[in-house]
Amino acid sequence: MNIKTVLQSILGRGKTMSNNEIAFQCPFCHHHKKKLQVNTESQKWQCWVCGAKGRSIYALAKKAGADQHILQKVGDLVGKPKRSITEKAYDILSLPKEFISFTKGNPKDPDFINAFHYLTVNRKITKYDILKYNIGYCDKGLYAGMIIIPSYDENGQLNFFTGRTYYSDRSFKHKNPKVSKDIIGFDLLINWNEPITIVEGAFDAIAVKRNAIPLFGKKLMDTLKTKMIEKQIKRVNIALDKDAINDALDICQYLISNGIEVYLVEMNDQDPSELGFTSITNRISESNPLTSSQLMQKKILGSFSK
Repeated sequence: MNIKTVLQSILGRGKTMSNNEIAFQCPFCHHHKKKLQVNTESQKWQCWVCGAKGRSIYALAKKAGADQHILQKVGDLVGKPKRSITEKAYDILSLPKEFISFTKGNPKDPDFINAFHYLTVNRKITKYDILKYNIGYCDKGLYAGMIIIPSYDENGQLNFFTGRTYYSDRSFKHKNPKVSKDIIGFDLLINWNEPITIVEGAFDAIAVKRNAIPLFGKKLMDTLKTKMIEKQIKRVNIALDKDAINDALDICQYLISNGIEVYLVEMNDQDPSELGFTSITNRISESNPLTSSQLMQKKILGSFSK
């Protein structure tokens, strides 16, 4: 059995192309055309519709839901991706066993209806983005009544997920797994050759849509610092909430000191998810590069306002 045959058992019939590439229907955005291209030689894969990509066929098979028997065959044929110490730390992470993808849920089920209403009406998230980010929900278990938004690394390996209740009467609104946040949020969807926008949460990143990395908090962690320096990022937009201005300025200082052009986006009293795509896009486009002197002025003013 060759790798094409195994991939077709996971992704359906593929179309052979030139340069060792095979095109499949994407299992993440479910576009009706075969827009997921897999190179069986380099193992690089990318969907030209939703932007999902990676550098490991094994990781693609795992993310697409292949069972252990098929994964074993894939591993035997192409090998498993090498993992760093950081990656091994979240290797044990998995989505809640009660996780239900909206592509597999029952549209007549009350939890499906309430979760879908929360996303599309309350959060203004499109059906396309629900598919792109593989958003789902849990109707029971530890994350019962919660939207689940997964994050994947560049190889398609789950590195974090966040839960948010879709019922307004719940006493707690957020729940995250007790794992390290020293990861790169939505790394699988990031184009490191383009400007990056750094935000606090998953909903903020989804609102920005283009190349947005959620910190799942307010601090710039070491893994993301290292990646931005390695990739020689030219421009970073900082769009943290107004109450995190001091954290935002610390991030700006680090980036500027490493020769990266920084744009501090004026957020006022709304975060990116509250502003929505059009407004946050306008604010980013209206921002100007932050100079070292401007940064120092803002930090001094911030110290007086404490």
